[in-house]
Amino acid sequence: MLSESRKISDIVAALLSRPDEIMLEVGASGELLVARLRAVIAALLLLLPLAHALGGGSVRETMAWLLGAVLVNLFAQVWLALARRRRRFRWLGFASAAFDVSATTLVLALLAATHLPAGLNSTVVWCGYMLAILLTALRSDGRITVFAGTLALAQYALLVLAGFALATSPEQLISSDYGSVTVSNQVQRLVLLAIVTTVIAMVVYRMQRLVEMSGTDGLTRLPNRTWLLHRIPRLFYAAREDGGSLTLALIDLDHFKRINDEIGHHAADRALVHVVGVLRQMAEPSEWLVRLSSEEFVMVLRKPMGTAWERVEAIRRAVAERAFEPERGADPVRLTFSAGLAGYPHEGADLSRLLRRADHRLQQAKREGRNRVVARDA
Repeated sequence: MLSESRKISDIVAALLSRPDEIMLEVGASGELLVARLRAVIAALLLLLPLAHALGGGSVRETMAWLLGAVLVNLFAQVWLALARRRRRFRWLGFASAAFDVSATTLVLALLAATHLPAGLNSTVVWCGYMLAILLTALRSDGRITVFAGTLALAQYALLVLAGFALATSPEQLISSDYGSVTVSNQVQRLVLLAIVTTVIAMVVYRMQRLVEMSGTDGLTRLPNRTWLLHRIPRLFYAAREDGGSLTLALIDLDHFKRINDEIGHHAADRALVHVVGVLRQMAEPSEWLVRLSSEEFVMVLRKPMGTAWERVEAIRRAVAERAFEPERGADPVRLTFSAGLAGYPHEGADLSRLLRRADHRLQQAKREGRNRVVARDA
């Protein structure tokens, strides 16, 4: 039971935590997709007042439907314009999800003002809550799903309480068109909202784990090339905004294939984990370590070239000093690396150019005898 509670707490913590860079990028494109779907759905909603009028609905109810549909269409265009902008607004998903939920509550409130059972028993409008929660799955952010579901539950519960409080007689809760408003059917609706929120949250959680696996190296648990491709544009943007510098260090373990042949594949894997442990221990919060290939890594440092060289050189010495023991009693294996540095923006404005420049200096370090860090061309 304790392990199960821990698993549940881990899931909840993962859902409420900020997604990684890949998920944020997926969520940004998902927000644009949601905005486009919202615009299409909003246009279709304009047909509902007409259908209501043709079905014999009252003029007041038809006007409530029409007002809600027009409001949704106006804001749908605003959200679409914001989602299309190149700059990513971190609050956009929360704001647009809050609008989707609140628009449903507003239409239900308008219907309740004209005819109480219409506001509390309208299945078509109430499904707007369901749609708002379902759309959060496209954003790939568990925080937005939980937020939208909780907001829908809170707003609808308040609407129900207000409806029962305003009803001065049981007859006001009975309608030939919408049926009887009872505590039982309102509780059922709230339970359904909670169930849908939970299911969609689990879908988002599963999606996050799959994307996390695609952006994480299985052996070292370091971010991989996919993560780097999504993260580096944001780092470039931050450096431009702050007027700062970035240095990219391409790190390659010296003679690792020979070491792999001498101590075996499994021991070589442990050696890699050992080196990564030292790199992580030495890395500062503003430094990111990525595994590119078998024995090749990239470290991104938010520092100018000179300071970055000193940092990578200190890390190189630390790795060389901490020998790896393949097994108890075995001779320790000395591990070293060579590295080439390249600086943004003066040596390259994109990742591919920086990697090429860093690789050129890495090869220079190998030609000069390995176990060294090169920051300048020969």
